[in-house]
Amino acid sequence: MNFDFFDFLDLCGNALNLFNGGSSDPIHYDLPDKKKKRKYVFEKISAVLYLISAVLFFFVFRNPTVSGNYIQSVAIASVLGFAVSVVIFFVLYLLGKYYFKSVFQWLFFSLSVATLCVSVFLWIYFKSGIF
Repeated sequence: MNFDFFDFLDLCGNALNLFNGGSSDPIHYDLPDKKKKRKYVFEKISAVLYLISAVLFFFVFRNPTVSGNYIQSVAIASVLGFAVSVVIFFVLYLLGKYYFKSVFQWLFFSLSVATLCVSVFLWIYFKSGIF
């Protein structure tokens, strides 16, 4: 009996068709969706940022001991905080992460970040006297 290479390939093809189930249609499995929608992510982040800024504002305004003009120092720290928050918003926009489903989410998140930046600058100013 002669060994024929093409007969061997035909036998391998038939064996593979047995494992495939004999159908030429591709099999589609319904895999569970790995990306679950997380609800209220921006609201939770904003609430935590507001909580942190409230604690910092409490420590700042509990006993403000500043020599010089108090209103001027608060205004300068506020402007610096808003400037840093605008830079943060611009970086988030460039990264494609600054989009919201509603105006409420946008305002809540933006104001919480701005409030946190202002409170951080005020805390740094009143506690260390760097400025």
